[in-house]
Amino acid sequence: MTIEIDWNNLGFNYMNLPFRYISHFKDGVWDNGELTRNNQLIISEASPALHYGQQGFEGLKAYRRKDGGIQLFRPNENAKRLQRTAMKLRMPQVPVDKFIDAVTQVVMANENFVPPYGSGATLYLRPLLIGVGDIIGVAPAREYLFTVFAMPVGSYFKDGLYPAPFVITRDYDRAAPLGTGGAKVGGNYASSLEAEVKAKEASYADAIYLDPSTHTKIEEVGAANFFGITYDGEFITPKSPSILPSITKYSLLYLAEHRLGLKATEGDIFVNELDKFAEAGACGTAAIITPISRIDDGEKAYYFGSEKVVSPLTQKIYDELLGIQFGDVEAPENWVYRIS
Repeated sequence: MTIEIDWNNLGFNYMNLPFRYISHFKDGVWDNGELTRNNQLIISEASPALHYGQQGFEGLKAYRRKDGGIQLFRPNENAKRLQRTAMKLRMPQVPVDKFIDAVTQVVMANENFVPPYGSGATLYLRPLLIGVGDIIGVAPAREYLFTVFAMPVGSYFKDGLYPAPFVITRDYDRAAPLGTGGAKVGGNYASSLEAEVKAKEASYADAIYLDPSTHTKIEEVGAANFFGITYDGEFITPKSPSILPSITKYSLLYLAEHRLGLKATEGDIFVNELDKFAEAGACGTAAIITPISRIDDGEKAYYFGSEKVVSPLTQKIYDELLGIQFGDVEAPENWVYRIS
């Protein structure tokens, strides 16, 4: 297979690479799994994943280091989060070592598609766990598929980090208070599409969701987690059972405290207290950080630094994490898995 790639002009688009991994769960056990060239999944039309949303997924990246080697960033945490998602949806857990082995096999089989160091691009990996088989009633599946595919993706910001405006939505909730908000399942993303489209039509980067119980506290920023840095140097992210526990978020919490010397906490972030933040951002695997320039809440607007220049602490913590991911900055213990 020949695929011509302009490494410096990649978007975030699907690409049919030569290899992906697939494993089947049947009769209570996982098979050994294997690499395959077939990018089509053949499943029953009655699969619970299609009708009742019994599916979960992950997203992580492989990075090319300056010495030409390849590394993964905290894949064990992605594996454990997929296990928690599986428990929530009554699916069998994928063992951590199986998860990491599958991801590693896919990266190495597609090694030529890991972007070169310095391009800003990475190899994005999408592990997927779905309930399959002939079940039409509302019940957990008896058979499951675990698959991992990959594609090279470009730097999220073509022109570098740039602050963006967001809007608070009070017409939509991302997840129910005791629902699946803390799990990485497709239904949470499907339910966010309408709010996202409306926000972008109004020239915002995305919508910000409030807690579904009281609509007084910030929970998530589109499909990403929120953080704010106060004027007195405290790095705060929301804490709630209906927030997806972002690996990027917890990495930033650690770095804020141990590398930047900030007080780092999870806690309530009330909308009417946003004025205490000097800087704010959204964080996740795709962009690492999206700086927030302004948050609109009806007729009230909250500003965070310049609308054209990234605030200093946000830039510093972004550079620290990106440096770790590409191997240019020393990583905390067990954060980096070198696979070549």
